[in-house]
Amino acid sequence: MTNSKPEKWPDWLPIRSELAELTPYGAPQISGVTALNTNENPFAVPREVVAQMLTRLPEVLENLNRYPDRDATFLREALANYINKSTKSDFSISNLWAANGSNEILQTLMLACGGRGALGFTPSYSVHPLIAKATGTDWSAGNRDDSFDIDIEKATAQIAELKPGLTFITTPNNPSGTATSFSDLEKLASATKAVKGLLIIDEAYAEFSAEVSAVKLIATYPNVVVVRTMSKAFAFAGARVGYAIGDESIVKALLVTRLPYHLSSTTQALALVALENSPLLLAEVAALVAERERVARELSKLGFDVVPSSANFLLFRGFKVDSPEAWKSLVDSGILLRDVGLEGYLRVTIGLPIENEQFLAAIAALKP
Repeated sequence: MTNSKPEKWPDWLPIRSELAELTPYGAPQISGVTALNTNENPFAVPREVVAQMLTRLPEVLENLNRYPDRDATFLREALANYINKSTKSDFSISNLWAANGSNEILQTLMLACGGRGALGFTPSYSVHPLIAKATGTDWSAGNRDDSFDIDIEKATAQIAELKPGLTFITTPNNPSGTATSFSDLEKLASATKAVKGLLIIDEAYAEFSAEVSAVKLIATYPNVVVVRTMSKAFAFAGARVGYAIGDESIVKALLVTRLPYHLSSTTQALALVALENSPLLLAEVAALVAERERVARELSKLGFDVVPSSANFLLFRGFKVDSPEAWKSLVDSGILLRDVGLEGYLRVTIGLPIENEQFLAAIAALKP
């Protein structure tokens, strides 16, 4: 549950009128509870990887008087290698861009290419329309059905009608966890290409999904941009590293609106160590997927309606009280979930097994 009450701005503050009614994005931060509300990876970075990071820091710290590599050359090369190995692709550094979290990638894209507006299919990642508003990008909302899937025929018709510069698809979707098939993504890529627009495919949770990555579309559809993050599968949320894979022309367009020296020397150095250890850091993904399926089964046994998920979280409903009351009851029991604003639903991040057991014990008191 988030505070949706608009700020009362002083009359001397020249805040832009279109932003005056907005509230900051964010999840509650409450101490003394088991926090399963922000889709973080619950596993700590392995000690041996931390040790390697510490050996890299002295050189970085001794040169903090110098600006970082503004083009993040070594990091982008390492990201290209990771994507190529994990998706059997053939991208170079010219196809990669890195930033301070995937949200900065999204903002940079809207600043560079949002002049004809943006289209997204809701409910989905709520930051997309928020960034659109903040960047002055007109936002249009298409709808997902009751199963949180996209009606591709309706979606392609809407793209043809609106001709947006940017069309956003999140897969696996947040907050539902549902995945859009590769064949449907290809239809959307064709539809956006026909109107000379970009298809932005947000793959923040791709490593938890069995679907083929949308990077496979880029060779045929240069208007496709895939946005990813190291926050989830890499257990690297505190470092803030996101990246985009796309045609070289798109990367060059991002350079126009990127902030200078936007990725610190420390962040780049730590991310390089993480990528060098990607097999070790990603080893826990399978365990999280197994826990996701186990928790989904247990919730179903309790009588809850669980949305099939390809991410590291579950959206579910069926409480004997409304979702805000259920959220408050769980907080009182020491469990913090996410009220995503969908009537009747709450979302739980898959945590450590012991945390998942605590959640299941607490939610049993609210079963239908």
